[in-house]
Amino acid sequence: MSGATIYDVAREAGVSIATVSRVLNSPQQVQEATRQRVLSAIDKLNFVPRVEATARARRKNRRIGVLAPFFTYPSFVQRLRGVAQALESSVYELVVYNVNSSAQCRRYLETLPLARRLDGLIVMSLRVDDGVAARLLRYELQTVLVETSHRLFSGVEVDHVAGGRLAAAYLWDRGYRRLAFIGGDIEIPGYTLQTSRLRLTGFREFLAEQGEQLPDEYVRLTEYDLEHARQEAEWLLDLPEPPQAIFAASDTLALGVLKAARARGLAVPQDLAVIGFDDLDIADYVGLTTISQSLDESGRVAVELLLARLAEPDRPVQHVRLPLRVVCRETA
Repeated sequence: MSGATIYDVAREAGVSIATVSRVLNSPQQVQEATRQRVLSAIDKLNFVPRVEATARARRKNRRIGVLAPFFTYPSFVQRLRGVAQALESSVYELVVYNVNSSAQCRRYLETLPLARRLDGLIVMSLRVDDGVAARLLRYELQTVLVETSHRLFSGVEVDHVAGGRLAAAYLWDRGYRRLAFIGGDIEIPGYTLQTSRLRLTGFREFLAEQGEQLPDEYVRLTEYDLEHARQEAEWLLDLPEPPQAIFAASDTLALGVLKAARARGLAVPQDLAVIGFDDLDIADYVGLTTISQSLDESGRVAVELLLARLAEPDRPVQHVRLPLRVVCRETA
């Protein structure tokens, strides 16, 4: 059916037009079962809100949305900085949507194509399934993914397993043998990418290839903050045979490890080597050896991919994988 109205959607779903409006504009106020019934009617009738249809026809939205979890994490802030810098000279306004729960993530992905008046969307570190992909494509919201991937969308990919291997190889080549790992995935919900566990997989893989196993007591998964990382480092340092080196799955966690080491008067890297992941701005200031994933650059590349698709919607899907590299400083 073409040219469907909000009245048609309401009739199909068996709800009031006010309920349809709330699904489009304030989906968190609508019960899940009702919201799904309205969305099914919208899909069936191929309904496009009138204001959205007019703006899309005139192509005057001039807004790029970024959908991301953990907005306050330094790595996300730095990646967003790359996005913002890339958009500075464009006509587009940047709008950021922070995701705090699985339900909120689902609501955004269901309704952003319908009523958020965006020209394009960048999705960071959130899983996009086939149903969500179909909706984004059906309503022609050009979308680019960062960290996660889907065959139907262009994106910037990060090989976190390779990053873990890189960290292990760096420490191994420098003679460290008792290696430990601290990750921050203990409270990471399933709708996001569990990067710490992927980096741990690569770390284990490399050691296994050298004929070494990473003992379970040398693996600590905690919450993503400095204090919990410091506590886990203290636990590792209290072992009868403490590690010679610790790979922290983020620079934030690595800072907690450094605090624990220095509180004990350990010389870094002579008594304990520390390597992080991300290459945040602060890593350079504290001399942290780390794995760089080119955070700013990944944001800029995501914008370039999206602007290219806005200019040419039928262009082939592109998957860009930025190289990871060790940034050698004083801690390892």
